[in-house]
Amino acid sequence: MARGRKVDAAALAEIRRTLLAWFDRACRDLPWRRTNDPYAIWVSEVMLQQTRVATVIPYYERFLAALPDIRALAAADEDTLHRLWQGLGYYRRVALLRRGAREVVERFGGTLPRTLADLRSIPGLGAYTAGAVGSIAFGLPVSAVDGNVIRVFARWLDDKRSLEDIRTYLQSGEADRWVDPERPGDWNQALMELGATICTPRAPRCDECPVAGFCRAREKGTQLLRPAKAKAARHVELAVTVLVFREGNRVWLERRPAQGLLAGLWGFPVVENEGKSDGESEGEGREVLRYTHVFTHRTWKASVREVSAPPPRDAQGKWVPLPELSDEPIPTAFQPVVRFLCEPRLL
Repeated sequence: MARGRKVDAAALAEIRRTLLAWFDRACRDLPWRRTNDPYAIWVSEVMLQQTRVATVIPYYERFLAALPDIRALAAADEDTLHRLWQGLGYYRRVALLRRGAREVVERFGGTLPRTLADLRSIPGLGAYTAGAVGSIAFGLPVSAVDGNVIRVFARWLDDKRSLEDIRTYLQSGEADRWVDPERPGDWNQALMELGATICTPRAPRCDECPVAGFCRAREKGTQLLRPAKAKAARHVELAVTVLVFREGNRVWLERRPAQGLLAGLWGFPVVENEGKSDGESEGEGREVLRYTHVFTHRTWKASVREVSAPPPRDAQGKWVPLPELSDEPIPTAFQPVVRFLCEPRLL
């Protein structure tokens, strides 16, 4: 099974049989595996991108209770979406999810289409999500290549290429060739389950792997080298000032720009203190709090300043009474400020 060598039909049939038998007896009982509703499966796949299963479950259940179908999602307003997604992170996902829902309503009458080409034409449904929804909900014999699947294949094949190079190779048609034609959705889920629970990045449990006998990396002892590690993205540390404009018992919130970090979300005004250390925060008013918040590729070293002056005249935002502040859909990056302001001594 080395790179460049094809697996013969008999070996492939045995791998499919073995992996699916393991999945049937060992798969986790997850709420999105108890439904055939394409919309619910779509929502789960979007939520699971870059987020742990245990974190997703309560968000998934709450989201579907509030927005039970595509038409409800398409009609949802910004604040409802942000409130349902608050704390889940990567907010662009839910914006694309609603945009896709609106297109499904407009072009397909509110029902997800059943062909891969049509699924791929919907905003937010890339190769992975379209493959997952198509195979799980509609039984299309197509692959769904995520990070777990890439890692499994990299080890099966002992492929020395980077994760992105292997992704390109698998999405070029190689992963489709492996899909079980009778159970494509279960095949894709079995691969993901194997990668999430057994063939893990740092401590693969090879002795428990149902398909260890087919793994070239295990045979050669190169599991921890596959896939090859990509060069880490540069992490930026920024000193910022978070401004709390206060007028009596209420504070000012502004909606962030439609593009960029925390796009379109409600929060407190932020000033990046370019060229200054985290001890040199800008802004008038008194400093009331300091905290650190870590994003994927940047860290905020935040100084929170309470300002008694009104916000700038051209500022776009709203005044919120302090007792209602914790009910606002404010992202995690500002929650230390919310908690501080909502302490009883400040009300």
